[in-house]
Order: sequence, then C-alpha cells, then structure tokens
Amino acid sequence: MNPIDNLKEIAFRVERMVLGLTPPEWLVDEGQQKIVLFLNHVLKQETLAMERLRRQTGKTVELRWMDIEFRIAFTPAGLIERLSTRGETADLVLYLNERSPLMILQQLMQGEKPSIRIEGDVQLAAEVNWLIDHVRWDVESDLSRICGDETARLSVQIARQCAQALREFVNTVQHGLQVMKTGKQNSNG
Repeated sequence: MNPIDNLKEIAFRVERMVLGLTPPEWLVDEGQQKIVLFLNHVLKQETLAMERLRRQTGKTVELRWMDIEFRIAFTPAGLIERLSTRGETADLVLYLNERSPLMILQQLMQGEKPSIRIEGDVQLAAEVNWLIDHVRWDVESDLSRICGDETARLSVQIARQCAQALREFVNTVQHGLQVMKTGKQNSNG
C-alpha cells in the first residue's frame, strides 16, 4: 500500500471514530456560548444586519446536526441570544443533512453552504439566508486593532495560504475516501 492510500485509510477511520463519539455536554455548551459571542461580535460590525434582525425580535432558529441542537433567538438590539432547546418548537429549524465533518469542512472551505433541510417560517428563513450571504467577519480589521495594520495584513495573507493548503488536503482526503468506498463496493459486489 502506498503512503497516499495509508493516509486515506487513516482519514477514513478517524472520521468513522469521530462520528461515533458524543462530545461531553459541557463542551457543547461552552462551544455554543462562544459561537454566540463570536456571531454577536460580527453582527455589531454590520448595522444593516442588526436592523434586519430587529424586525425578527423574539423569533427563534434552531440548528440540528446529528445529536447536537443549537437554538438562538433574535433580540431587540439586533443581536442573538442562546436559548435552551427544551420546550417549544423553534420558529425555524435547520437540519444539517451531511453527517461527515470532513464533507462539511470541505464545503465551507470552498465557500459553499452545506446541504440543509428547512422547516418553519419562510420569511425568517429568507432573513437567515440573507445574513449568511452578506455578513462577513473582517478579520484583518480586528487584528489591526490588536497588532497593527502591517502585521494584520501579513497574518491574513498567511492564513489564506494555510486555508488553501487545508482545502487541497481536504479535497485529497475526500477523493481518497470516495475511491476507497467505491473500491470496497466493487470488491463486495
């Protein structure tokens, strides 16, 4: 077996192992709280997005992926707050169809939206879609406040190169997984 095949086999096994694990509740809770803080930071830089969210005050959106549920509500300030997933049904529920974290990462790295199933308020779904399409984090601006313009520019340039390398790696691994799945199906069929 050549080294590329070994790498592909390892990636396939790691993915199966990760999909079989359930993260501890405290880790999910802490991660979701950090996501809300980050999203609010990004939203505060986009006044148009905040204005649009003010019109949706009190509406709830829930994202579900495998056993993980993440629910938010829009506040009168045009920001988001995290809610418990217990109780009432959310106004809008987004089901992430893809189970493979590798595939989700690949889609995100290519600037694509992962495949989702949507249930609920159509107008709210349109607002959420607008946010996804139009709101972007200005990393360079945030970094320049901390470490200066030149260092921020260089950091972003290095991050883009790393992201490109990661995209290429994910594409290679994904291609390898597809070849392995096809090969196993052909040998079993």
